[in-house]
Amino acid sequence: MLTGWINAKQQTILYTEKKLSQIEKKHGTKVSDRFIKWKQFVAENQDKSESEKLKLTNDFFNRQLIWIEDKKLWKKKDYWATPMETLIKRAGDCEDFTIIKYFTLISLGVPVSHLKLTYVKALKYNQAHMVLTYSETKRSVPLVLDNINKKILPANKRKDLKPVYSFNGEGMWLQKQKQLGKKVGSSSRIRLWVDLNKRMRKELI
Repeated sequence: MLTGWINAKQQTILYTEKKLSQIEKKHGTKVSDRFIKWKQFVAENQDKSESEKLKLTNDFFNRQLIWIEDKKLWKKKDYWATPMETLIKRAGDCEDFTIIKYFTLISLGVPVSHLKLTYVKALKYNQAHMVLTYSETKRSVPLVLDNINKKILPANKRKDLKPVYSFNGEGMWLQKQKQLGKKVGSSSRIRLWVDLNKRMRKELI
């Protein structure tokens, strides 16, 4: 399973003290303070309900991060940043907002099976977009965590989004508006996802 961490224990560690020291030395205390706040956020919200965790996480990163396209931020057409890279830059595009929310919610104890990184077409802007969706059960209408519309809404209330496909560490699905959709294989088929997970593992060494 590609969860992004080497083992379950590290899901709540987020980063080592050695890594924090390296970040502070290279990027300064303003950046290292973001990592400390991130760890505090995860520690303080472990006992919240899943619905509270969704709202808190969505609000936390929508306030913290600035939207910048990959060409300006990374000088690449398409780049999926690790949560560490996103916090260092304090910026990212829709994929980066979605990725950091996804891994943070896993650290908060939300099951991977409830979360999907979901590609949609943003009809208003006529472009591809990524959001994080949450389904309590396979039959639940997914809730949408987004950096454009910052209010968490059921997918069937987001008429501005047309779902395409979704994935997580357990698989990949052709997405339907009101249900999970048809599983079409492993998320290891997605090159950018595999590359992201490899870089995350290296960050924890």
